[in-house]
Amino acid sequence: MNRRHPLISSCPSGWRALRCAAIAGGVAGLMFLLTGCAMGPDYQRPAIESPPDYRFATTQSTESLADLAWWDVFKDEQLQALIRTALANNYDVRVAATRVEQARQFAAEAHGQFFPSVGYRAGVARGQNEFLGAPSDAGVQTATAAAGVLNAAWEIDLWGRVRRLNESAKAQFLATEDVKRGVMLSLVSDVAQAYLELLELDLQLEITRQATDSFRRSLKLFTDRMEGGVSNKLATSRAQAAASSAAAQIPELERQIALKEDQINLLLGRSPGPIPRRGKLLQESLPPDVPAGLPSALLERRPDVRAAEQLLQSANAQIGVAQANFFPQIGLTAMLGKVSPDISTVTGGKANAWSIGLNAAGPIFQGGALLAQYRRAKAAWEEAKLQYQQTGINAFREVSDALISREKFAASRVELGGAVTAYRDAVDVAMQRFTLGKSSYYEVLEAQQLLFPAETALAQSELNQRLATVQLYKALGGGWQVPDDQWSAGPTTAPAAQPEVVPTTGPASAPTTAAATSTPSPGA
Repeated sequence: MNRRHPLISSCPSGWRALRCAAIAGGVAGLMFLLTGCAMGPDYQRPAIESPPDYRFATTQSTESLADLAWWDVFKDEQLQALIRTALANNYDVRVAATRVEQARQFAAEAHGQFFPSVGYRAGVARGQNEFLGAPSDAGVQTATAAAGVLNAAWEIDLWGRVRRLNESAKAQFLATEDVKRGVMLSLVSDVAQAYLELLELDLQLEITRQATDSFRRSLKLFTDRMEGGVSNKLATSRAQAAASSAAAQIPELERQIALKEDQINLLLGRSPGPIPRRGKLLQESLPPDVPAGLPSALLERRPDVRAAEQLLQSANAQIGVAQANFFPQIGLTAMLGKVSPDISTVTGGKANAWSIGLNAAGPIFQGGALLAQYRRAKAAWEEAKLQYQQTGINAFREVSDALISREKFAASRVELGGAVTAYRDAVDVAMQRFTLGKSSYYEVLEAQQLLFPAETALAQSELNQRLATVQLYKALGGGWQVPDDQWSAGPTTAPAAQPEVVPTTGPASAPTTAAATSTPSPGA
């Protein structure tokens, strides 16, 4: 059975049927214009060679250190307070937030092109042989003219130019959000690293002061024995030199502590000042040995990789914009208002004015400019693709570096700990032998001089272990599941208040009490 179109099913035969068919065809044509295909390629993620597992990973699991929030990794309550302050006040984070807002409004501006633009125009003028400021040959000698109209224009997105512009703007907005998240992750890592380095400097200062005291006790012993005629000037001179050399490092460590505190304050977005700390480096527990996770998931977690992909999508959409510029832009225009050469007739029906039209504008010859724009868009896409792939490969490298560093620093820490224990025993034995007259002063000074750098190296190894964990958390895109507002707020349960250890006399006020049994300290 021959079915008629629903728009003309009720129309009579003859010319009225033809008119209804023309209307139906026009509506169908308009629907085609509104749903025209978008020029340019649809986005497809480029391939990045992802390894089956991270190099140097000890286990393979879907669980990852990146699944933990930063407060589950850095459990020091003072460090958590510093991180919260930094996330609230740091200038880099605040600048990144303003860039996100700019990109959001740029995307909203691009989205507005989907809708008609409506404006108004009004004017009143009085003159001779003119109409609203333009020359007129209407023969009117002197008259007052008035006009008030509403204008509307709408581009029919036949070639997808507006859609591709919106796609590009949205991708740039999402990229700025990922960049902001990357800044926040880097800030957390930077504050944690600087805080741990500050604690390590405190530990080095404590070791240096204890070593200085040890050398000075030896100097006193040698001096007393020289005055008793048992020792000689050479022994006291060498002991004095060792004590002075150790003491000379104290001002340098105090300087480094002050500079590190200033660095932390800059991250916190505030003026230089002392940084409170409640504990020592060796009291900073390492997070649990959580696997790194699967490499394929890294591309979805790292903020810099995600931002690079969003920029690639934006560049891909710009190719479609460049292709659409080869074709005419088709739009609808409308006007409604009142226009009259005589202001007295504006209120009457004779001054009514309206129009509706369809227009098209396209290029014919541009001297190769449009082709150059298209080729530039293609080159920009190629650049964005290469940067995305490089960012992904660099992410795998950083995770691999952090894993091997964490493993090898732990092994080095064990050996250095054994060396420090042996040197301490050597100092005790040498001092006993010297007291009994079975050895010379040289054995005592040599044992002490070997112990001091070994303890310093052990302190550095303790720091390296913890920094490797910080770098691994950052390399994995840590806390990727935590929303931005919760990321900035920190843990939902506030830590219990504890007394703070605040330097009161500048950097020189680092702890000088005896360390715990695991703390390297020189023996005498």
